[in-house]
Amino acid sequence: MRLSNLLIIPVVLSACSRPSSQNDQPILGTWRLVTAKNITKGDTVTTFPVAGQEMIKMFNNERFSFFKHDLKQGKDTANANFESGNGTYKLTGQDYSEHLEYCNYREWENHDFKFTVSIKNDTLIQKGIERIDSLNVNREIVETYVRLK
Repeated sequence: MRLSNLLIIPVVLSACSRPSSQNDQPILGTWRLVTAKNITKGDTVTTFPVAGQEMIKMFNNERFSFFKHDLKQGKDTANANFESGNGTYKLTGQDYSEHLEYCNYREWENHDFKFTVSIKNDTLIQKGIERIDSLNVNREIVETYVRLK
């Protein structure tokens, strides 16, 4: 094989690589919630961490899911908890939107939420407004996650 043919091979292979898509997004995977805050009319309330509970959020190519539960499998009735939800998401740069399709709080289903997301190394920060007029919900959230390996 001639040297000129060897030099052409990398160029051809790079031209055949697939274009970037949402599949290449750094958001894909599983994330553990570290902190969460709700800001309503200027008042900030830390809603997570909660002793004895954990929460994860997962992203695949088109969908997100979240799961929050107590660590004693419901046996500590004062702290028993299970929350979950699932829906579709769209991420364009830092603009992130969710359409919540499934949720154990059924009145939250079929609502859309717009956020910004920043990802640096193993940390994801999600900020934005949760607003559902029928539930009198109108607050800013700030959630910080770390990637699970």
